[in-house]
Amino acid sequence: MTPTPVGMRCPECASERTRVRTGAAATSQVGGFPATIVLVAINVAVFLAEMATGSGGLSSTTSDLIRNYGLVGAEVANGEWYRLVTSGFLHAGFMHIAFNMVALYFLGRVLEPSIGTARFLMVYFASLLAGSLGAIIASSNIEITVGASGAVFGLFAATFIIARGRGLGTVANEIGVIIGINLLLTFTISGISIGGHIGGLIGGGLCGLLVIAGERGHLGANAKVIEYAGMIAIAVAAVLVATAMAEPVEGLRLSLISLW
Repeated sequence: MTPTPVGMRCPECASERTRVRTGAAATSQVGGFPATIVLVAINVAVFLAEMATGSGGLSSTTSDLIRNYGLVGAEVANGEWYRLVTSGFLHAGFMHIAFNMVALYFLGRVLEPSIGTARFLMVYFASLLAGSLGAIIASSNIEITVGASGAVFGLFAATFIIARGRGLGTVANEIGVIIGINLLLTFTISGISIGGHIGGLIGGGLCGLLVIAGERGHLGANAKVIEYAGMIAIAVAAVLVATAMAEPVEGLRLSLISLW
């Protein structure tokens, strides 16, 4: 079951005297989720481009986009650091992108209205880059890793922590169960990037802790500035550590694709 956006209202919104309604109407009262829609649209557009440049059908694994922009540790070591970002917008098949985009949409319509679009985007990209770092650490240096799951796992973690921090136990419990199921699948299904999922989960969790710390007054008068700085620091640290840990390979020959 996916929790409704009304359950994640921010403290400021919750104090407003507005008539509470469920579903889409409640979302419009708290705030929309434009970044979620744009992110889904970008991922779908890139997937269509993958299919157009591949061998046809719903699989995109033959596309040059995956080989040129997927995450490969050896290529990152050779200076292609942009793969840490671009890999998060590539997918290796219809089911791969379908699962990720459904999760992104439902998480986004819960989380984005409750924390604001700017913070939501910071959580998303900090999680994506933390996932890339995890993939670099746990995957072969010549393995191609693609997918938005690192960012999605980060959104799961942030939603769980923020809901728990706001006293929304029912929402947090639902998200916690979903995280548990996805972690079980991560460790039992072959071909899934364990590092990408765990890295994204940690990155999003740290972002969620920053949000709650700010809401509880632990970050002082400039809470949002410190939150933003902290999330940017997580993203920058992930890039720096990933590029430092990536090692070049002579006579590079790419390995199998790993999904995340």
